[in-house]
Parts: sequence; structure tokens; C-alpha cells
Amino acid sequence: MKRLMLISAAILLTASWMAPSSMAEEVIGNPDKGRVIFESGVGDNVPACAGCHGTGGLGADDMGTPRLAYQVQKYIWKQLEDFASDKRMDNTMYQMNDIAKALSEEQRRDVSAYVHSLRTPFLGSDLDQMIADGEEVGVGYKGQIIVEHGIPSRGIPACMSCHGFHGRSAGYIFPAIGGQRYVYLKHELEALRLGATTKSSVDDAARDNDPMAMMRNVAVRLTDADIANVSAFLTATKATTVGNPGAPAR
Repeated sequence: MKRLMLISAAILLTASWMAPSSMAEEVIGNPDKGRVIFESGVGDNVPACAGCHGTGGLGADDMGTPRLAYQVQKYIWKQLEDFASDKRMDNTMYQMNDIAKALSEEQRRDVSAYVHSLRTPFLGSDLDQMIADGEEVGVGYKGQIIVEHGIPSRGIPACMSCHGFHGRSAGYIFPAIGGQRYVYLKHELEALRLGATTKSSVDDAARDNDPMAMMRNVAVRLTDADIANVSAFLTATKATTVGNPGAPAR
């Protein structure tokens, strides 16, 4: 079993370094200029990012928007580029494609640089409150098994193989998913699962902009319960522990 897990992880990690050369490009932006865009927008076509993602970039479960604070810069930049070129469709607020297109390439880099600079503390979505409000959520300890060990019998590698300890990311193009909003995590995993069989150009509920379909190949093997459980665990995780205090540079 351990051998199969290691093989699955090795395949994913090897594939990551075979990503298109455009993703290997160094992302350089001006965080000060990005802050102005994030907080105030640009003209009539680009509203303030903070309007949906929050002043500290923490996102909101009631809107389904993701936490952007402390996200990998290269990942944020790639998503903005993909929104601008319609490689990824915004199926949450249905605004990001138009917003990204209205920004110049330089402005997209600036926003990425600013978002990456945010270090707003966040402990995850309030699952207890969500349950009290009558929402069904996953079971964290069951999700932890998948995040740390995968499900080898179903060809599912451990999430930490690419996303690092507790989903804190190992940099490059792999996003930080630990401490991410529960609603967003669940939604994106479902969208990637659909994207494994349906192009986003056919159904904008699908997401298919992951490099070499790495996430789609994993998500398509996940059940509804798996997705809810993984999301429940990841939203409450922290990047460090007493025995593992060093968060990687991003």
C-alpha cells in the first residue's frame, strides 16, 4: 500500500515539472499598485476585489468566494490569466472573466503580488455554525485520511503529495488549500470532477484549467462524501504545528 502511494505521488510530482513553459515564467508585480486595485478597483469595469474577497482577502462562505490571503503568487497570476482568456470560467459570481479581461497584463501581475503579500490570520470556515444553520458538512477526520494518505485502492493519491503538509503548498503552481473556505473548496472539487468529462466551454459549471488535468484525474475518483470530508479537514488546518513550525516560502 505504501509503495502504491509513493508511486502515485511521484507521478503527480514528476508531471508538475512538465507543465507548460508559460507557468515557469517568473511573476513580477508591484504590490503597492495591486493594493489600490484590490481595495478600490479600476474605473467602471473593475470593482474592488475586496468587495467579494474581503478587506483581508479572506473570502466569504455566503458568496462562495475563496480566501486569497497568503496564496501562491504564481497560482493567483495563472488564474487571472486563465479568466482573461476564458480558459477558466467563473461559475461562482460570474464576474471574474470580465474583470480579468478589463485588467492589463501588468495589473494582473500587480494584483497577484499584492494578494501574495497578505498575511491575514484565518482559522477556516466555522463548520459548527454552518451545522447549526442546518447545512450538511463533511467529517474532518475522514478527510484527513485522504489528505495525508489518499485512497490507493481507488487510485487517489494523498493531497499533500502536491499541496504540502496540511495543504500549505510547496510553492510553484500548487495553491495553498489549507485554511481555504469550505464552500469554495467543495465547489471547486466538484467543478474539477465535472471537468474530467465535460469541457468548460460546453458547461461553465465545469473547471478544466488545471495543468495536465492533474486535479481532474484525482477529483473524478472522489465521491460527494470524499469531497465534503476533504473540504472539512482542509478548511480547519494550520500551516504549522508544534513539531512542524516552518512554513515554506511562496
